[in-house]
Amino acid sequence: MSKRFYITTAIDYVNGQPHLGHAYEKVVADVIARAHRSLEQETFFLTGLDEHGQKVQQAAVAQGKSPQAYCDELAAVWQAFAAKLELTNDDFVRTTEARHKQVVQAILSKLHAEGHFYKEVYRGFYSAREETFLTHKDRRPDGTFDPAYGEVVELDEENYYFRLKDHQQWLIDYIEQNPTFVAPAYRRNEVLGFLKNNVLEDLCISRPAARLNWGIPLPFAPDFVTYVWFDALSNYITIPAAQGDPGVPSSLRPEASAAGSLLPLWPADIHLVGKDILKFHAVYWPIMLKAMGAPLPKQVLVHGWWQKDGQRMSKSTGNVVDPVAIINEWGVDAFRFYVVRELDIGPDGNWTEAGFKARYSAELANGLGNLVNRSLSMLKRYRNGVVPKASSELAPEAEKVIAETRALLEQNQLQGALQSIWSLVTRANQYVDHTAPFKLAKDPAKAERLDEVLYNLAEVCRILAVLLWPFLPGTASKINAQLGLPGSPDKLSGARWGRLVAGQTIGDPAPLFPRKES
Repeated sequence: MSKRFYITTAIDYVNGQPHLGHAYEKVVADVIARAHRSLEQETFFLTGLDEHGQKVQQAAVAQGKSPQAYCDELAAVWQAFAAKLELTNDDFVRTTEARHKQVVQAILSKLHAEGHFYKEVYRGFYSAREETFLTHKDRRPDGTFDPAYGEVVELDEENYYFRLKDHQQWLIDYIEQNPTFVAPAYRRNEVLGFLKNNVLEDLCISRPAARLNWGIPLPFAPDFVTYVWFDALSNYITIPAAQGDPGVPSSLRPEASAAGSLLPLWPADIHLVGKDILKFHAVYWPIMLKAMGAPLPKQVLVHGWWQKDGQRMSKSTGNVVDPVAIINEWGVDAFRFYVVRELDIGPDGNWTEAGFKARYSAELANGLGNLVNRSLSMLKRYRNGVVPKASSELAPEAEKVIAETRALLEQNQLQGALQSIWSLVTRANQYVDHTAPFKLAKDPAKAERLDEVLYNLAEVCRILAVLLWPFLPGTASKINAQLGLPGSPDKLSGARWGRLVAGQTIGDPAPLFPRKES
């Protein structure tokens, strides 16, 4: 059995409701997963929730609930959110699940037995909000800490530490020898800059259960629970391990994973993460994996943040975008289109209501929607909805776009792929204007020319459905149905000119993106 293409998102912390940044990451991961399925690669897409830690315990207590009950309620919200975005995730991991805990404890036992941990008393500062220890280097010139850390307290406590600094030079060498390990390139340079200009501090991987009991107990010291980040990062390998993945070291695979359930996933092909958690994924996680004896993921792909109207989003000021409200009003495909078309993977983006409405109107309603509707309406009106004999006038341009789109999808250049696809939308709309089929229809002597034009337009619509499926799956399926074609246009191999056969009877045209009054 060959290894599947394996893509993950960061798992979301259950201390609030989903927002635009969460939606963006999930949609991008879903488009990449669908693109690989469209390229006929077996694919596995994982997302999920990070449910342990002090913030969760405190939020649950504040609401008079047990941490597990609190997490269960929020998990239902996040799973509904994934469904709302029409994600095709193959699994949804929760760090409170037995399968995850079992593998985390196996990782901890292995690393402890092999001498990667040591115990030491820590004296210093602690931010409960960020669940992290701070040093004097984190202080501002006036001696205070950034308000982002919330309340900072002085602590004097014993904990277990993971020897990170022993692996620092190895990691520098690895990243230099594997230039695509962190992408885009400027994020890779950030990681190298950090590693070359700082001595890595060893990572505290525990919290005393007396202070924090909402976590996975250390198997070798049950009076301690696992630090939430060590627990959370492990999710990427715990699901393959729990399914008996032969790519995971055998010491980490549960004995119960039957031979029949082997699912080759590891190493991950892409970890898609936000820029704020780059250090965890490009420094801590590779070192953890090396210590485990597991292969490293092929790529950490780092995306930027969204602003709204040029300002950082903030619930307190009301400067937010509610993805669910947008989807309810405009449709999920309009939302998916905007976030991928507006923001390339890497830089920060800016959501504006005017920008969203402009793209919806120009590119979806007046561009794609108008092309499909008028092409199929004319085929209905002038040929009773029966596809005429094949013609290949637009074939060279369509084939160029197909090849471009394939190459861009293989490189995860999603914004570029949409731009390429829309060049075909624009070309086909210009073709309608230049050939004027409504004029040809008035002259019986030009019936053959009208047949050629109608075939070219219908075949472009069919090819667009195939190319758009990873991005706008509902719209792609509607185009297919309006062409009277069965199934879903979910294989890129279907984007070959001439597959629409003469004599095919199309369905009923209907607007894909109804125009909205502004």
